[in-house]
Amino acid sequence: MSTPRVGIELIIYGQRQQTDLDGVLGECQAAGYVGVEGGNLSRFYEPAQIKELFARHGLLCAGVHVGYGDTADETKLRDNLAFTKTMGARYLICSGVADSKALAGYDQSVEAFNRAGALCQSDGVTFCYHNHAFEFEPLEGGIKGIHRLAERTDPAVVKFNIDVYWVAVGGEDPAAFVRKYANRAGYFHFKDGAPGSFTELGRGKVDLKASLAAALDVGADWIIYEQDRTDRPVFTSVTESREYLRTLGV
Repeated sequence: MSTPRVGIELIIYGQRQQTDLDGVLGECQAAGYVGVEGGNLSRFYEPAQIKELFARHGLLCAGVHVGYGDTADETKLRDNLAFTKTMGARYLICSGVADSKALAGYDQSVEAFNRAGALCQSDGVTFCYHNHAFEFEPLEGGIKGIHRLAERTDPAVVKFNIDVYWVAVGGEDPAAFVRKYANRAGYFHFKDGAPGSFTELGRGKVDLKASLAAALDVGADWIIYEQDRTDRPVFTSVTESREYLRTLGV
């Protein structure tokens, strides 16, 4: 069983990533992460500059994370895919659907995701859908949006970026969810806290040990630490979370 690589989502750095990417990446490297996930940073820097900064700090670009509008619009999708390839990343991640309040919104998204997944696959990139908690709310007939997506998207081209915190907040068991969708899994967000709050890994209510065991069972490629916000110094939070993952063996 191979050990997954450990990365960090830049969301915890807020707008600082738009103005001080050098400093942000320096902290990520110093905390012990080998990869970084962020948005399309070419909106703030020249791609050559971004690549040079990643190389300077010895970091990989694990994935590029965008929203539904940046996926459903083919021009934007191609731009995001081009940046993903430029950075040498293997994953393009999407959050959100056309309309989360009705199954029709998920069905509309299915078409967009299948198109995006096929295009990404043709360029050697894996397209992933990132869940939050809203996809677990029962809709018409008690059907949950996340399961509708799994049922109707093509598993060959649409994978899941499973966020174990949001699965738990959504009311399902993260480890069971991972195993249920083993053929979709490989790229994970590890987040901790309680409903409505975020903490460093190991301080919250998410069963991260069981989640990691399931992730390892399905051949996790990346474990990405994500913490939407912190009241502590950011470097303290990112370092503590990295140390916690080491106690779990990754």
